[in-house]
Amino acid sequence: MRPREFDHDDVLRIAFEQFWRKGVRGTSLSDIARDAGVQRGSLYNAFGSKEALFLTAYERYAGEYLVTLRKALGTGSLRKRLTAFFDLTITNFRAGSPPRGCPTTRGLMELGAAEGEGLDEEVREAFAGLVSCITALIQETLSAGAERGEFSGNPAAAALHIVTVTRGLAVLERAFDDEPQLRKIAAHTIDLVLGKKGG
Repeated sequence: MRPREFDHDDVLRIAFEQFWRKGVRGTSLSDIARDAGVQRGSLYNAFGSKEALFLTAYERYAGEYLVTLRKALGTGSLRKRLTAFFDLTITNFRAGSPPRGCPTTRGLMELGAAEGEGLDEEVREAFAGLVSCITALIQETLSAGAERGEFSGNPAAAALHIVTVTRGLAVLERAFDDEPQLRKIAAHTIDLVLGKKGG
């Protein structure tokens, strides 16, 4: 068996950076191969297609993001945990120069955008899977907060509301490039869920 021609993790990281910055349709395997210092054919042999490479790179990103999110939601009062969640979310959107936005929202906007050019169902399921995992983690955090007397609402409904707000923040970040506005909306959302400066 032939040895691998490249570092798999390195290629996935480089590929995801490009997909995140330029979108799937705006990224070519040739660009990824050039930046990774590998042959384009090697990428085809390893992944099969640009979409398959994107899916592998996205799933790696999603796994790392969920580990970071669990840490952010892991300590402090419920208000501190939700603040840490929004901080992580906004920091993620604003990363890069220029800011790269949200890879999930960006990818969802590319789904089926033009016949034959959209991403496939497997990719849509990966996006939906990450959003579902984030929603479940927020719901668990709210349920634990309710047990501690920090929250009296419906954890499932509030978690869905919070995650829906993050999708809106992703779009507003692209439209206005205004981080203070995003942070203000996040703080208002926490106040709506928990009540002003209580909890």
